[in-house]
Amino acid sequence: MSTPTPTEGRAAPEPIKAVPVRHPGRWIAAAVLLVLAAMFVNMLVTNDKFNWPFLLENMFSPPVLYGVWTTLKLTVLAMAVGISLGIAVAVMRLSGNPILAGLAWVYTWFFRAVPRLVLCVLFGNMGILYQNLELGLPFDNYWMPALGLDGDARFYSVPMNEVLTPFMAALLALALSQGAYMAEIVRAGLLSVDKGQTEAAQALGMGRGLILRRITLPQALRVIVPPTGNEVTAMLKDTSLVSAIPLTTELFFQLQAIGNRTFDLFPMLVAACLWYLAITSLLMVGQFFLERSFTRGDRSAQAEVTIMQSKAGH
Repeated sequence: MSTPTPTEGRAAPEPIKAVPVRHPGRWIAAAVLLVLAAMFVNMLVTNDKFNWPFLLENMFSPPVLYGVWTTLKLTVLAMAVGISLGIAVAVMRLSGNPILAGLAWVYTWFFRAVPRLVLCVLFGNMGILYQNLELGLPFDNYWMPALGLDGDARFYSVPMNEVLTPFMAALLALALSQGAYMAEIVRAGLLSVDKGQTEAAQALGMGRGLILRRITLPQALRVIVPPTGNEVTAMLKDTSLVSAIPLTTELFFQLQAIGNRTFDLFPMLVAACLWYLAITSLLMVGQFFLERSFTRGDRSAQAEVTIMQSKAGH
C-alpha cells in the first residue's frame, strides 16, 4: 500500500486575480494640467491686451513680410558660411601642423566665448576702428619711409560704411560665431569614423582630399547632421539679436517698430513668437527628412568601405 503524499487530499489553489496597479497621482496631475491649459486658452481669448484684430492686421503687413524674408536670408547665408568655415577649421584642428591647429583653436576659443549679441554690436561699430577698407602691400607705413619712399603702397580704398552695411555686419557676426560651433561639431563627426577605414583607403592609393569627400565625411554626417539641424533653428532665433546693430529690415525690429509707433507693443511681441514658431516648425520637419536621407547614405558609404577593405586585404 502506497504512502500518500503531503499534497494529496488538499484542495487546488484558486487562480490568482491580478489587480492592475492604480496610479491616482497621474490622473490628478493630468486633471491639474487640463485645468491650467483651459485657463491659458481662456486668457488668450478673453484678455483684451492681446488685441488679436490689431495683431493679425499688422502681422502680415509688407514691412513685416520683408522682415521675414531678411531673417530667412540671413539664416541661410550665415549657416552656409558657418558650415564652410566649420569644415575648414575642423580640418585645421586635426592637422599635424601645429600652427594651423593653434590658429584653429584660437578661432574657436574666441568666437565661442564671446556672446553673439556682443559680436553684433561690435561688428556694427567696426567703422570706429577702421574708417576705410584699403588693399595693398602690408606694413607700407614702416618699410616705405625706411626706403626713402613717399606715399603708400595701397591701390584700393573704400569707406568702411559702404562695405560694412548693417546686413553685412550682422552676417559676419553670426557666421563667424556659427563657424566656431560648427568646427567642433564637424571635428567630433570626423573623429567618430574608424581610422582603419582611412588606412584602407590610403592602401588603395586614395589621396587625403578624396578620402575626406568619399569616405570620412559621408560617414561623419550621421554625427554632424542632427546637431547642425539644431544649430539652424538656433541661428533663426538668434537673428533677432541683429536688431542691436541695428538692422532695420529684420523681422523682430519691424515688429518692434510697429509696436512702438502704435503704443501697443505686446501684440507685436506675440506676433514675433508666432512667426518664429511657424518658421522653426517648418525647419524641424525638414531636419527630420534630412536626417533620414543621410541615414540611408551612411549605410551605402559603409557598404562601399567594406568592399574597399576586402580589396585591400587581398
